[in-house]
Amino acid sequence: MTDPWVALEPGADPAERVRVLRRAHETFAVAGTVPQPVRSVVAESWRRSARAGVGTEGTASVELTDGDLGVYRAEHPLARVMPLIRELMGTFAADGEHLLAVCDAQGRLLWVEGHPATRRKAGGMNFVPGARWAESAVGTNAPGTAVALDRPVQVFAAEHFIRRVQPWTCAAAPVHDPRTGRVLGAVDITGGDGLAHPHSLGFVQAVARAAESQLALLAPEQTTVDGPELTALGRDEAQLCVDGRKVRLSRRHSEILVLLARHPEGLTGDELLCALYEDESVPPVTLRAELARLRRLLGPGLLASRPYRLTVPVESDVTIVERRLEGGAVMGAASAYTGPLLPGSQAPAVVRLRARLADGLRTALIARRDPDLLADWAHAPWGEDDLDVWRALAAIRPTAPVRSRLAALESELAAPAAWSHRAGH
Repeated sequence: MTDPWVALEPGADPAERVRVLRRAHETFAVAGTVPQPVRSVVAESWRRSARAGVGTEGTASVELTDGDLGVYRAEHPLARVMPLIRELMGTFAADGEHLLAVCDAQGRLLWVEGHPATRRKAGGMNFVPGARWAESAVGTNAPGTAVALDRPVQVFAAEHFIRRVQPWTCAAAPVHDPRTGRVLGAVDITGGDGLAHPHSLGFVQAVARAAESQLALLAPEQTTVDGPELTALGRDEAQLCVDGRKVRLSRRHSEILVLLARHPEGLTGDELLCALYEDESVPPVTLRAELARLRRLLGPGLLASRPYRLTVPVESDVTIVERRLEGGAVMGAASAYTGPLLPGSQAPAVVRLRARLADGLRTALIARRDPDLLADWAHAPWGEDDLDVWRALAAIRPTAPVRSRLAALESELAAPAAWSHRAGH
């Protein structure tokens, strides 16, 4: 398969693929081994499902009904974007005799809408509002596996773990809180074999991203912080928002605030000198003068001394990216990363932090193998020469432009080595 996240490539025979998958599913059910034709994402999901104790003859249980369901979904954050989801997906679902579904972060279906006959048929397997379709409850399925992996996924026919679900095909993508990156749930399109196409996977991913953008617009009160906010990614001069003011900082003041925001316990003068200056001969009076100017700029009470520290917590875009990465919200981390930290800074501690943040994110992107996220990084100014990312992108999306750029990068990398070898002679 060119893209391991796509269930069936254009031109493939769906009926033959179904026969292969059914044989593989029977082999797994009997022997616990997964034959080669099964995609790795599905094989890993089958193994997780088996470890969770899911049976192949099981069914989903309905956990929320009537009033409880109504109250729960009315208060759920995704309720605010359901009009947008219906606008984007409703006609497609109805005309194609598909269903649109939205689940929460635990895999509980909150809304299931679409073609009436398809809804009745899906009701026979409890694909209904209030039912729990978490992977740990009903095995491999698009909405449950999407929230389990925090990435868009397509599940075709007998790739489903439970047999009664195997006549269906579905594609789902997680939706994140635009502020924290936390998974709120997933949007899903469910129907027949016609959905086993790369376009359906791209479609639900686009809907999920639109929902995230709409959440950010509809809920500005949820995206503000009571305390000061520091923005330092992708800019040489950071900006601090404090008490309703936007303060543009010099490069040195930017470096100082980035470091103090990361060390709420404070830093001594000697520690700040080592963190900020490559030249060890810089006298302490130089740093004290910078801190005095910064204190006047920030206003009274925000910067204390002995040790130097901020008197209130300062949220920064650096910590947002780090927090999302630590929580496994790679897509959320990538969306919050607007560029390298203070790219022009040569302060030793900032250089180390800049490299650690970028390396952590790019490593997570490569491991996630999401072609869209990799492409976003590769085409950004900071990723256009990132050979590892281009190689990862070429492995799952080997289009002509991607292969051409990768070949050029590899040629550039080999050229200095060849020149050095000739010069040695």
